[in-house]
Amino acid sequence: MPYQYRVLVTGAAGQIAYSLLFSIAKGDVFGKDQPIILLLLDITAMLPVLEGVVMELQDCALPLLRDIIATDMEEVAFKDLDAAILVGSMPRKEGMERKDLLKANVAIFKSQGSALEKFSKKTVKVLVVGNPANTNCLVAAKSAPSIPKANFSCLTRLDHNRARSQVAMRCGVPATHVKNVIIWGNHSSTQYPDVHHCMVNMSGSELTCFDAIKDEAWLKGEFIATVQQRGAAVIKARKLSSAMSAAKAICDHMRDIWTGTPEGEFISMGVYSTGNSYGVPDDLIYSFPVQIHKDKSWKIVDGLGINSFSQTKMDATAAELMEERDTALAFLGV
Repeated sequence: MPYQYRVLVTGAAGQIAYSLLFSIAKGDVFGKDQPIILLLLDITAMLPVLEGVVMELQDCALPLLRDIIATDMEEVAFKDLDAAILVGSMPRKEGMERKDLLKANVAIFKSQGSALEKFSKKTVKVLVVGNPANTNCLVAAKSAPSIPKANFSCLTRLDHNRARSQVAMRCGVPATHVKNVIIWGNHSSTQYPDVHHCMVNMSGSELTCFDAIKDEAWLKGEFIATVQQRGAAVIKARKLSSAMSAAKAICDHMRDIWTGTPEGEFISMGVYSTGNSYGVPDDLIYSFPVQIHKDKSWKIVDGLGINSFSQTKMDATAAELMEERDTALAFLGV
């Protein structure tokens, strides 16, 4: 009998999970012949809703989905995991300071990090989606000291996909013709979408993004603002936050961890910064350009030229992350 991956999704009764679970269960992420056991965690009050999600997954009659375990208990949800996708977090409520949001989430991700430490495999790959994603990821990683920091990442693939798509639409090409955009820093409005290393395939020849678009003012102004504020724009239009696109980005991120990135391409993900070549301070979860190997290990792409325009933006988002980290660690009592 083939080995069955144990995959956890938290916040499993929420709207991102609703778009995500079908894709995982039908083989889009871990492979078309990889059996899956889904572990679904949510708070006690959401268990009746989660039961409906379980029914729907059962009714899909998916050949790879071997079992579904829905629970509100961490000791059940985190047991022997191969992959953990931590979507559930405390959303920001009206009148809430960022500091209050951080405090609530530090408690959640400290608890989940401790559960990873106690119950999961040491090889588990952990993706943090719940916001503030970078700092939540750092708290979880610090709360699971025996799991390598390299096994933790946070989602900036949605921002990466947004940037790629904006360039593609501007050039009138499919998004697959655009590669090597970079999201630097925090998954917040300080993130820096960088296209100085981006290439666009136009009618069979590869051009730099700046040569393809021929509008430096747009690339250094409106393009950056659009990507930074896209989440808020979706909320304004839909009255709900991004779900379909977030789920797609989670699938892209986890699939690349499992299968590797294409030769000559890199993607963006928030990873633990230590001794990098870009002067980003250590001990942050910061989004970098990353290449992933077939063995699920990754490396930050080194040696990319950084001009002063980029450096200023990279430093600003690092400063925000340092402040978030220090606030979070004060709540943790570290």
